[in-house]
Amino acid sequence: MRSASLSTLILATAFATIEAGDPPQPLDVGQRRQLFVDDWLVEKSSDLELELHSPVPREVCFRFDAPWEGGQSGYVTVLADGDRFRMYYRGGGDLGREYTCLAESPDGIRWTRPALGLFELGGSKENNPKENNIVWTGKEKGYWESHNFSPFIDVNPAAVPSQRYKAVTLGKWGTGEERRKALFAFVSADGVRWARLRDEPIITEGGFDSHNTAFWDTASKQYVCYIRASREGKRSIARSTSPDFIQWTGPQLLDFGDAPNEHLYTNGIVSYARAPHIYIGLPMRFIPPSERGTVGPERRKTDGLSDAVFMSSRDGIRWERRFLEAYIRPGLDPLNWGGAHGNSTPAWGILETGEGELSIYWAEHYENYPGKDLIPQLRRGTLRADGFVSLHARYRGGEMTTKPLVFQGKALVINYSTSAVGSVRIEIQDPAGNPIPGFALGDFDELWGDEIERVAAWKRTSDVGALAGRPLRLRFVLKDADLYSFRFRP
Repeated sequence: MRSASLSTLILATAFATIEAGDPPQPLDVGQRRQLFVDDWLVEKSSDLELELHSPVPREVCFRFDAPWEGGQSGYVTVLADGDRFRMYYRGGGDLGREYTCLAESPDGIRWTRPALGLFELGGSKENNPKENNIVWTGKEKGYWESHNFSPFIDVNPAAVPSQRYKAVTLGKWGTGEERRKALFAFVSADGVRWARLRDEPIITEGGFDSHNTAFWDTASKQYVCYIRASREGKRSIARSTSPDFIQWTGPQLLDFGDAPNEHLYTNGIVSYARAPHIYIGLPMRFIPPSERGTVGPERRKTDGLSDAVFMSSRDGIRWERRFLEAYIRPGLDPLNWGGAHGNSTPAWGILETGEGELSIYWAEHYENYPGKDLIPQLRRGTLRADGFVSLHARYRGGEMTTKPLVFQGKALVINYSTSAVGSVRIEIQDPAGNPIPGFALGDFDELWGDEIERVAAWKRTSDVGALAGRPLRLRFVLKDADLYSFRFRP
């Protein structure tokens, strides 16, 4: 994993402040959890790095082995609904009839297919039972409303109960030679019985033959839809927005700064539930066979290769792609090297499956074209809460001071991990960098251990309420430690 030094940014920030002439306005962090997925908070730093943390592979939690599923099953969506988790995915394949299927789980590990019986398949009931888990299928085979059916629970306060679930999916629009791909909207009261929101498509500009995703963005208070787009001849990502899920803006390409132009086959973009003002993206990165068409010592031919990468944003348009290394690798299993249109593709959604645990899912054993008789499977990986990226110190230690900020609340809570000899210390400073009496580094109760939510304390108090609303800085001094997030809470 690549770690990025902050020294270049520190100098740039300092010179920008001098040239501007006016002191910067303090950042209002309120009581929102702050993650170190970027250096938005950083004013100056020494001997610290931003370190990317990949999920730890766990069990294969689901196999797409029902008669109506098979080698091209994929485009998985996972979400939480009350005390259960739901998984939606494509059965069949884009070379044949496609089905949108549903599985459910109490814990994110054990998944079962509900016997719904909403759609009766052709053939014998022995091979194609009526009691299947299909919740939708299109009128025709291939690219017809089940290719990438992507549901979400609409948390818009204005959403009506009959449309509590919404989804976008690729369909076909027009007739004859004018017929083309477009994105359609679907709605449901229960996430099981679906209907078109209207006959016309909602978005007609785009590629769409990927996992297009949409959700109500609580930060910007609008619907957002991330779709397949093209950037200088490579697959990429664009965003459209809507106030009502019917009228949408034209797609706008995401801004990846100076990151290299790579094939980003999917987007995997979510508003992170523990910090909804921060967007996390887990795209599948595709390497076509023209660039790397063989693999292994036997030089086995492939249809391309794929892995997954990590990116983050604070507005949904400008994205931080400093980590160019793979977030999820194909691994030791040779069946994951190839099948490049599916393997290593993360499911859309990040689930909280335990105390301080996040679960991320990705596809394995994908069969891009029939003939190999592969059964795709879904692998689960785990990550500590907020554990995507940490502010990392090696044994020699280092420190970071934030830009001026204001907060609301009474306690400073941190998510951290140290070694047995490591430590975390915190100082609260005024905007000029002077320690505030009682909150100096020497007053801090040094921390070591591994905790998701630890209240910071100084010798006299852990109550920082008297400082709420006042501009201040935080100084973190770390040794052999990782700091994942902090927030102020009541």
